[in-house]
Amino acid sequence: MATAAKTPPGTDPKQLERTGTVREIGSQAVWSLSSCKPGFGVDQLRDDNLETYWQSDGSQPHLVNIQFRRKTTVKMLCIYADYKSDESYTPSKISVRVGNNFHNLQEIRQLEMVEPSGWIHIPLLDLVNNPIRTFMIQIAVLANHQNGRDTHMRQIKVYTPVEESSIGKFPRCTTVDFMMYRTIR
Repeated sequence: MATAAKTPPGTDPKQLERTGTVREIGSQAVWSLSSCKPGFGVDQLRDDNLETYWQSDGSQPHLVNIQFRRKTTVKMLCIYADYKSDESYTPSKISVRVGNNFHNLQEIRQLEMVEPSGWIHIPLLDLVNNPIRTFMIQIAVLANHQNGRDTHMRQIKVYTPVEESSIGKFPRCTTVDFMMYRTIR
């Protein structure tokens, strides 16, 4: 039996933001978890620190729920995983579900990872390759490496595409100095 290839890391999502094609919208959502150890919850999952993490504390599947106040266009999720640091706590099988609420979630992606180390990019596209529109995203950890019970997730980022201006096509501002001027109010 051949060994499965390791999951290759994706680029740092901050580099994608600097191109001006996507922006992070996780701060616009309400986040909840199925369980967590004290001091290892949503704050650690969203703090932009790759050394901190959410640690579940219960039976599988472990869930991360991301709820938006209005229907939101989502292009991609980015999850940071580090097998070398987390070993049996590292997710090996993840399901991504979307819907209006907890009662009508539909699985749109299932991902198997082999010893991931770095950012994992999960595109959230419909059947014609357009970004999805949803009120809620649920990330379910279905299995861990080495049959681990609890899981670690170090960071999760949620990205929306940056729309073209309705007034006309303006050049994208990509330097830090001009990022604040790219939207006309």
